Amino acid sequence: MSQDTIWGEKDVTSTKGKGDENFPVGSFLIAKQHRPIVHTYYNFARVTDDMVDTAELNSSEKIARLRGMASVIRGEIEAPLRADAQTAVKLRAALLEREIPLEVATDLTEAFCIDAEKTRYQSWDELLHYCTYSANPVGRFLLHLHGESQDAFAAGDALSSALQVLNHLQDVTNDLKTLDRCYVPLPWLEEEKCTVHDLRLARSKPGIRRVFDRMLDGVDALNREARILPQLVQDRRMRMEAAVIVHLSHSLAQNLRKNDPIAERVSLSKINGLQALLYSIRHI
Repeated sequence: MSQDTIWGEKDVTSTKGKGDENFPVGSFLIAKQHRPIVHTYYNFARVTDDMVDTAELNSSEKIARLRGMASVIRGEIEAPLRADAQTAVKLRAALLEREIPLEVATDLTEAFCIDAEKTRYQSWDELLHYCTYSANPVGRFLLHLHGESQDAFAAGDALSSALQVLNHLQDVTNDLKTLDRCYVPLPWLEEEKCTVHDLRLARSKPGIRRVFDRMLDGVDALNREARILPQLVQDRRMRMEAAVIVHLSHSLAQNLRKNDPIAERVSLSKINGLQALLYSIRHI
């Protein structure tokens, strides 16, 4: 495949920044020496996310670019001297320097390739399979970066998947309106005699609310698995970071129980953030 076929002519990277994220991206709890690679990883993730979310490329073009980014990470091809492709070059160098598996980056591109073609989900298990590629690599990257053992990975995966599903619930209407993408299991909607169209309404119907609560039941189970993560993390600052995110995940799930993500975008409050920080101090 030629360079033109892979990369096209235009960089489609958006102006979205770290402030647009729901959870800490290289927060002050991460040790200073680790923050540059965390930001390098974030930049790669943001650029690949933009590749799949843009309306300027069709599905085939999106997948070609994403496969190209993965090939750059693996060292199979060279990247053009363009900002989007160079994020892969920088991340490959950083991962090799730290001896972090390249899969923490290439798995993300697999998730975005799924997004390029798949807009509906048929089951909870199918959604969690997507999270295996879209979210779990982020947690594994942070654990690898801090030299943590495999013992922490299962709890880290549970937390990452919980955060991903919570984000899908937060953005349920916007994802549908802007991307025609719905992560709510369709059979669950059908059981409540609801349709995807009901997710476009001004507020949740009772059946939609029950589906959301069912998804939150799954998140609660994941959060219970994730609760032990801080105890398994050896690095002090990473242990605090993990404790903060565990608490924030629990808080956001509670907020989504109490509020309607269709009527408004449910988010975390400053009080939630302070409570999470206090919770993390107890895990030092």
